[in-house]
Amino acid sequence: MSKVEDFLSAEEEQEIVLAIRQAELNTSGEIRVHLEATTLLPHYQRALEVFQMLKMFNTQQQNAVLIYVAVEDHKFVIYGDEGINKVVPENFWDATKNVMQEQFKQGNFKQGIIKGVLKAGEELKAHFPWQINDEDELSNEISKG
Repeated sequence: MSKVEDFLSAEEEQEIVLAIRQAELNTSGEIRVHLEATTLLPHYQRALEVFQMLKMFNTQQQNAVLIYVAVEDHKFVIYGDEGINKVVPENFWDATKNVMQEQFKQGNFKQGIIKGVLKAGEELKAHFPWQINDEDELSNEISKG
């Protein structure tokens, strides 16, 4: 079994999926989590590649967010689509990154991802509030590479 499969239990993964659903109740933004063991690419470049692979650019407002975690590398990237980047300040993801990093340093990986997901939803709410006709445009399931 790879480190990715050992990283979170099935129950922990479901808790993260529930956090994604909860976060998306506040915003029209879409949030996904992707886990993989390692990458030979720079982590930001790999996150962009995964974003494309998961077709996350297919949201109506281009407001999808990927939380990419390379387990063995001890690295993560928060990647927002161009619709987000057009309207938010440059350091927009710092608060989300900080809450995740704080938990990760303590070895609380599930909690770090959950807090990151909820913080991302909270941060997006100001720019992309939930609308009555919002659809869940992307899967909430955790993807793995």
